[in-house]
Amino acid sequence: MAEVTARPAARRDARAAGGAGARGLGRLGEWLARPRGAYLLVVPDDARARLARGWLALALAAIIGAGLYSILLVVSRTPGLAGLFPVENFFRVALVVHVDLSVLVWFVAIAGIFWSLNSTRRWTAFGWAALASTVAGTALMTAAPFAQRAEPVMANYIPVLDGAVFLGGLAAMGAGVAMLCVRGMVAVPRVGTRLDGAAALRFGLNSSVVATAVALAAFAWSWIEVPRGLEGQAYYELLFWGGGHVLQFAWTLLMMVSWLWLASAIGAPVPLTPRVAALLFAVALVSVFATPLIYLAYAVPSVEHYRLLTWLMRFGGGLAMLPMMLAVTVALVSARGLDVQQRPLRAALASSLVLFAVGGLIGFTIEGSNVRIPAHYHGSIVGVTLAFMGVVYHLLPRLGYRAPAGRLATWQPYVYGAGQLMHVAGLLWSGGYGVQRKVAGSEQVLRTTSEVVGMGFMGLGGLVAIAGGVLFLVVVLRCMTGGRARAAGTPA
Repeated sequence: MAEVTARPAARRDARAAGGAGARGLGRLGEWLARPRGAYLLVVPDDARARLARGWLALALAAIIGAGLYSILLVVSRTPGLAGLFPVENFFRVALVVHVDLSVLVWFVAIAGIFWSLNSTRRWTAFGWAALASTVAGTALMTAAPFAQRAEPVMANYIPVLDGAVFLGGLAAMGAGVAMLCVRGMVAVPRVGTRLDGAAALRFGLNSSVVATAVALAAFAWSWIEVPRGLEGQAYYELLFWGGGHVLQFAWTLLMMVSWLWLASAIGAPVPLTPRVAALLFAVALVSVFATPLIYLAYAVPSVEHYRLLTWLMRFGGGLAMLPMMLAVTVALVSARGLDVQQRPLRAALASSLVLFAVGGLIGFTIEGSNVRIPAHYHGSIVGVTLAFMGVVYHLLPRLGYRAPAGRLATWQPYVYGAGQLMHVAGLLWSGGYGVQRKVAGSEQVLRTTSEVVGMGFMGLGGLVAIAGGVLFLVVVLRCMTGGRARAAGTPA
């Protein structure tokens, strides 16, 4: 009953805030302030919220682990400091764990939060089993460099340490994600015939569950087809290529949901009706369904298979992303008179839009295998991460913790985003001089002053970004340890 009564109130609040935010923009402001449906969800106050708090704990643990490894990564690539780490393959081992924690585990944990809240009460125990399996797998993957000497394989999407401990952890995590998807589809709430803002968000979240399930099916299909006689790099590259591409659609769908959610949370009216928003989610989902057709048409080791999946991600995702990004940007510009709890959300949303746009633009400049490639995906991935950080800030008081407020919470997304922007700029600059990716230390062969300056700027940006990541942990942990205050059925 609380959910039913909260939705109209949430819509009224969002319309009122939107009208206030649009004042001063003239006719454009009046048009933006027209009711189009608040993109807000009601956070349940039951076992689903407790499950979401469990996934939040895993997300924070992943960020802490990735942060520790990122310090070692930045130092190992910064001129003058790389010699401090003479251990063979140190950079690559650290990079494997850092990438898997900061991209794979962090994103999966955030998806667990989303899908746990966007569910019915069915199969809650199964949800806890999914979390336990994912936690166990993450622990094994994190400890693998110290438990077993294994060759690092820098495969795209999911780099691995080619040893039993790490691969066992990856398998356990995969099983957890599979169980999470099963529960997400079994306990799916009804979207309803009346498509309002909340229903559009639910459709987007449901679409992300389906996309992740298709990605798992692609991984399994590739595992069956990839020849076992291939060498490590070639084997894992083919194994993770198809499913890795589809996972990007899942993360993109979750980011689009986050953008709409954050915009409505700060009272910024998004110039999209719920029907149009749902249509954009559907466009991204339809692109996912082209994946089985590619697998049926061409064998996994074929060049056609490789190129079609690349084309699918490049163009299929952009069809929905560009109009969504433009609409949310227009909404963000109209936001005015924010209170102390809304300012961190605006900071995260603005930083996310900038970083994701920069990453996308860099993608069009890539030629060859140099550090422009990590510049591209760092921008895009950090854009997703910043959107997730904003949603975490927004959900904290609705999960029973204190709301982030104050200068530290507001500046954190800007510090993190600025550091990552510097990091990306340094990589982009160095890539123009041909500095190769996935190497460090003397292997970088920095021949000119410009190359050294570029990679030095990259290192400085990385350190600033690390500081921003630490600030995120400080803000969130302060809120989590500072007492609880929550009203049941609070609209989010």
